[in-house]
Amino acid sequence: MSYLEYTVKSVPTGFSKFWHLNWALIVLVTTVAGIGFLMLYSVAGGSFSPWAEPQIKRFLLGFTLMLIVAMVPIWFWRNIAGVAYGVSIILLLYVEFFGAVGMGAQRWINLGFMRLQPSELMKIALVMLLAAYYDWLPLARTSKPQWVAIPVLIILLPTMLVLRQPDLGTALLLISGGGLLMFMAGVHWAYFAAVVTSGIGLIAAVFQSRGEDWQLLKDYQFRRIDTFLTPASDPLGAGYHITQSKIALGSGGWTGRGFMQGTQSRLNFLPEKHTDFIFTTLAEEFGFIGAFSLLLLYLLIILFCVVSAINNKNRFAALVTLGIATTFFLFFAVNMSMVMGLAPVVGVPLPLVSYGGSAMLILLIGFGLVQSAHVHRPR
Repeated sequence: MSYLEYTVKSVPTGFSKFWHLNWALIVLVTTVAGIGFLMLYSVAGGSFSPWAEPQIKRFLLGFTLMLIVAMVPIWFWRNIAGVAYGVSIILLLYVEFFGAVGMGAQRWINLGFMRLQPSELMKIALVMLLAAYYDWLPLARTSKPQWVAIPVLIILLPTMLVLRQPDLGTALLLISGGGLLMFMAGVHWAYFAAVVTSGIGLIAAVFQSRGEDWQLLKDYQFRRIDTFLTPASDPLGAGYHITQSKIALGSGGWTGRGFMQGTQSRLNFLPEKHTDFIFTTLAEEFGFIGAFSLLLLYLLIILFCVVSAINNKNRFAALVTLGIATTFFLFFAVNMSMVMGLAPVVGVPLPLVSYGGSAMLILLIGFGLVQSAHVHRPR
């Protein structure tokens, strides 16, 4: 065999792709999902219904989709990035006019067996399109104003549609995730300094608009900000969620009260204990050690994604891996900050743990893209 044949790199094909999956990432994702099943079993009083059983079924469906996506070459996902983004925009427009209403917001499409939230799909489609854009764009043009304006518009269009639902939490995730991906693609830091400055001005405008005809936020969103700033001002009303959340977090101590022994969740003091506030249930039952262990698992998932991206010479594959990792990080960072009183309550679930079909399925499809990038890396 010649020297060239020895040194040439190849991409895995056929069944050999299966052995080149990032198995460490699969184990970590499955472990975190397993913790979620345990917590849903606990908050239901030791029953797989009504939450744990459907969540397990959704995970199995999502896991299957993850493996299917992983087996498809990464160039295919690059080529359909624009289609994925366009379909997501169409679904967001459909929600605007025909979407199902729940808890005062119009965010879902009723599919019968589950309710799909198109804004969750947009988180992945946005990462794909931005990664494809910067893979196509020469590095020398990355920070040119005219080439920076295009991804900004790509980010702002779905953000505006999501804000109309209204869904402030997802809108913030779209802007933050898209902005961080632009930064990782090499856009000059001065643009982000300008955005931060504008953001400060926007915050001032938001508070100035309160009570005016041109009010920028809904009344309930202003109440959430008030609750975040002074939760003790209305402990039985608007501040009830965060007050009970802090009680649950503090009562867990170092080792927790024990599995299924949390008083805040079992006695229904803790609201949304199976969705947005499930982290406080975990902290109450397993204490600081349990909460920190979950955080460590999350950070390990991020670490394996970053290592995979660094070792990948394909620009699209590396950017899409970093984009999914960033989206995942924002999910759990915002949720944990929210339930600990470090950020306003914005309705962002804890990834792979909170009950919910759309977030679980879309995240697993996102990890399928990470696996596709990893599997089809030349070796």
